[in-house]
Amino acid sequence: MANSKPRRPGQSKRAKTGFGKGTGGQKKGLNTRGKTLKAEDRPWHKKYTGEDKPKKTKWKQEKERTKAASEGRTTHIGKSRDRRERDHDAPELLLGRNPVVEALRAKVPAKALYVAYGTHLDDRIAEAVRMAQNRDLAVRELARRDLDRKAQNSMHQGIALEVEPYQYAELEDLLAESKSDAMPLLVALDGITDPRNLGAIIRSTAAFGADGLIIPSRRAASVTAVAWRTSAGAAARVPVAKIVNMTNTVKDLQKEGFMAVALDGEGDDDVFDLTAADRPLVLVVGDEGKGVSRLVAQTCDFRASIPIASAVESLNASVAASIALAEIKRQRGLGSQG
Repeated sequence: MANSKPRRPGQSKRAKTGFGKGTGGQKKGLNTRGKTLKAEDRPWHKKYTGEDKPKKTKWKQEKERTKAASEGRTTHIGKSRDRRERDHDAPELLLGRNPVVEALRAKVPAKALYVAYGTHLDDRIAEAVRMAQNRDLAVRELARRDLDRKAQNSMHQGIALEVEPYQYAELEDLLAESKSDAMPLLVALDGITDPRNLGAIIRSTAAFGADGLIIPSRRAASVTAVAWRTSAGAAARVPVAKIVNMTNTVKDLQKEGFMAVALDGEGDDDVFDLTAADRPLVLVVGDEGKGVSRLVAQTCDFRASIPIASAVESLNASVAASIALAEIKRQRGLGSQG
């Protein structure tokens, strides 16, 4: 026919008779499933209470065991255990060739030396293995992927040293030990967060004859392998005590007869004008940026400053502590001669 539409390519020629399936042309009654059951009456529902309740699948049992085992671990949601309780006795892993060699030279207490298979045996690796063997430390070779897992994918250069956790002293024992000295000298750190600064101050504490160190248990650096290495082994000779509240600790020391001196850049007294040879002393050192906290500074008997050039804003905390300790040592040396 002339007026018929041409068939498109690929279109099949079929008769248009009756209603096609799914066109809605044939209407029948709807087949329903009946009344909706309650959750307690559905055997497949978790709230089903019937006697023929299906047993839990192995997948569900494993999921419940995993959930129960995860309780108590640190998560982003919910309450977890105290981080200090979890990590107090956990060994630390020191990574890298230079840090490991320096730690072994400083005789940092360690448990084992790990070396990855295929690591190039240069002078530092050979020296680390030799020093570890001389100290009867276990030297263990392991696959690089296993060392990656131990180091939590941090850069390790094929070598790691497992360091024992530092054993802190009790404040009461530290105080009793310091009283055996004619003129006790303690150093308290308020807010030092850099472990390298902590290690340097430990070294100065030992060099100038102080009896011990006091650090906060929160928001401050701890005696890690980095601090131990920076102290050049002095951490083995200087007892370090952890306390909860620095203000209360300073007050307790004052009751025991200690004079408390806070190093403060805006202090009214000059550290070189203090008379530190006639009584027990606790030197409080604050962070380089923030300094000693306000409450601690107000609790101390004196706020002493170190005179420096006006062009220099402040001194590093470990440098300031060394200068003050050297001056105290000088004054006490002159006092003993007199």
